[in-house]
Amino acid sequence: MHNRAPEDALEFLLLSMGAFIISKGATGLRFEIERVKATKERPHGLAYSFTLHAPDGTRLVGFDNAHGVPAKASRSKPKPPASDHWHRTQSDLGRPYQFKNAEGLIDDFFDEVERVLGEHGIGMTVVEVEETRRAR
Repeated sequence: MHNRAPEDALEFLLLSMGAFIISKGATGLRFEIERVKATKERPHGLAYSFTLHAPDGTRLVGFDNAHGVPAKASRSKPKPPASDHWHRTQSDLGRPYQFKNAEGLIDDFFDEVERVLGEHGIGMTVVEVEETRRAR
């Protein structure tokens, strides 16, 4: 994607919303993204959730801005506002993610997907695409 305009990457993401891609081992990728009003928490005007799931549905890695990242060792503090972050493992509550643009988000997500699939001995070959786009 490095030779494309930033708008091309964003259009790709917006068109891919809701697609569920299954790779060898029945591992699934989910893409959810939509334009929203730009806010302090979402200055780029996007709400997104990109996740990689194990065959049993367990999240293996995820990038999203659906909730805030809790401060370490602080269950008594109020929930932080939604922000860009990512989950490196199933139990990771989230780590801040520096959203630069749609192309960077795609690259960073797939770098993590490749890392996790490699750790599980699963290749990146797509074997089925199931459209799950929600009607608007």
